[in-house]
Amino acid sequence: MRGFRDRDYVETVEGLFFTVVSNVHPEGRVIAYLKYAPSPEGKWGAEGSRYARMMPYYDIPSLLNTIEFLERHYPHYVYNCPVMGIKMSAVPLSHVKHHYRPEERLANLKLEGARDSLEALTLELADYIASQADIPVSSLGVTGSVLIGIHRPEFSDVDLVVYGRSNALKVRRALKELYSSPSSEVRRVEGAKLEELVKRRIEIFHLSREEALKITMRKWNRGVFRGRDFSIHPVKVEDEVDERYGDRVFKAVGLTEVEAVVEDSSEALFMPAVYKVRDVEVLWGPRVDEVREVVSYEGLYLDIAEPGEKVRVRGKLELVEGKKGGYYRVLVGSPEARGMDYLKPLT
Repeated sequence: MRGFRDRDYVETVEGLFFTVVSNVHPEGRVIAYLKYAPSPEGKWGAEGSRYARMMPYYDIPSLLNTIEFLERHYPHYVYNCPVMGIKMSAVPLSHVKHHYRPEERLANLKLEGARDSLEALTLELADYIASQADIPVSSLGVTGSVLIGIHRPEFSDVDLVVYGRSNALKVRRALKELYSSPSSEVRRVEGAKLEELVKRRIEIFHLSREEALKITMRKWNRGVFRGRDFSIHPVKVEDEVDERYGDRVFKAVGLTEVEAVVEDSSEALFMPAVYKVRDVEVLWGPRVDEVREVVSYEGLYLDIAEPGEKVRVRGKLELVEGKKGGYYRVLVGSPEARGMDYLKPLT
């Protein structure tokens, strides 16, 4: 059955919109972060039904601010997770008013037709990517403000999802080729817009200009289509998820910084991005054996390092305990690091 997938949205009984994170959730809840809340001064939505964006940036400090907001006003959406050992936002299923599915929204747009210029552009981009990647357009969906119908055609972006590993790999390959083709209708972010993006990532993620630029140029899933920014995000389908919530338990050990060689990046396409690593050298922090993974919940670090490449990682060291024994991982995007963690390719 179709469950709650990464990049879905849920609307609560109070009219709050949450973005779903990951495909694995605790029983009776869906892990999600608060994205939009009703506000007369909000920029999204129509007159009489305005919404403010509660996460101005996709980073951990912004996420922590939303959790503090929820604790003050809607504490039933704050969840002390015994599996992750952290406080997070997770919506009880009893409070879900509507579950928005990206593939259904895109299918309805194709069936009913676009009502404005941004919806028309969404359909054109989806058709273009599907044809160039040789995948069915039904394997795509639209998320973000277009999914929930509060977009503003004058400034909203187009945010797509692609379902399934095979389709995602085809889209990645197609976009990389299109970016280098003079006749392509999609372009990388460049010029003043690139400078603005790099500057923002320097400020938010505490990177040097060289690091921010290098990582930005590796992000194949963000570009420009006919003058409008777009993104596309790979999402697993149900038969690609072989883990249930609680199969593994994660225990914090402390903050650390390591250098390691990427051994396998096949799971780095998805949220969370998982890099299998070897030859781990601890630069500072607890010294342990069996550090097998680097895992990122920061979207910036999804799919930016390849097998054989050396990376430097700062994050939370965790002991992972499961049915197949225990090992350690370094997590990027933890509340404890408060935005000071990173994953930097060293090539």
